[in-house]
Amino acid sequence: MADVVEDVKPTKIQTGVLKDVLAVVKIGIVNSNLITTFTGLWLALHFTGKGFLSNLHIVFFVLIGSALVIAGSCALNNFIDRDIDHLMERTKNRPTVSGSMEPKRVLWFGVFLIAIGTLSLLMTTVTAAVIGLIGVVTYVFLYTMWSKRSNTFNTVIGSISGAVPPVIGWTAVDDSFHIVPVILFLLMFLWQPPHFLALAMKRCEEYRAAGIPMLPVVHGFAMTKRQIIIWIVALLPLPFYLFSLGVPFLVIATLLNVGWLALGLAGFKMKDDMKWAKWMFIYSLNYLTILFVTMVIVTID
Repeated sequence: MADVVEDVKPTKIQTGVLKDVLAVVKIGIVNSNLITTFTGLWLALHFTGKGFLSNLHIVFFVLIGSALVIAGSCALNNFIDRDIDHLMERTKNRPTVSGSMEPKRVLWFGVFLIAIGTLSLLMTTVTAAVIGLIGVVTYVFLYTMWSKRSNTFNTVIGSISGAVPPVIGWTAVDDSFHIVPVILFLLMFLWQPPHFLALAMKRCEEYRAAGIPMLPVVHGFAMTKRQIIIWIVALLPLPFYLFSLGVPFLVIATLLNVGWLALGLAGFKMKDDMKWAKWMFIYSLNYLTILFVTMVIVTID
């Protein structure tokens, strides 16, 4: 019986450590960004006429590199925000708050992941590595350390870092100028404000308690709804710049945009703002997944 107990305890400890690590690197964010990174890579292979199987080494290095750079940035975000995370229900159980991971270890862990991730991206192209570092600087310094705590433009500034993964994927294959990665960047950049503003509405009181000047905290829900509509409207023409992906893609992308806009406009009539914000947030997640998966499916030869 003693042997059994001794065997079980390390397993529980290992499980706890793994859980903490996945929480620190925000594995959900890493996974969702890998979808857009892969799409950028896939489309670059498609438009340049290069084979997928013959470039598996690039696929490996760009996905590993992007995952590590994003994970490292998220770890640094956890380290920096540990003084306010305990004030929010959504973040109060993070390892840097609960004490299950020492802050200094999280700091150096994040730096290590970014360094290894950058080296991995350098195995593809210098451009991909540089864009990855631009994402790091934007997310860690311009968003987390500065704008998040100082002004309502924090969501817009943070959207820059969230928009670079598909560009990293593309430039790992082709670092010359092409309109497709530009549109992918704009799609991601414009998608993020309505996505995060809906979340900010849901968590408005938490952000208020933490002293974070999110738009709904500073200017209220009415202003936030108007801003969300503006960002969604800006998305409407973008799919047409990707007309080379074919009519099925244009139809699906347009339906997704119109559907999101219709749901957004419905918010001005709904009395339950929290319910509307929840619907908008869920729609935004499905929107992104369907849109980028569709890009891959319609280009499968």
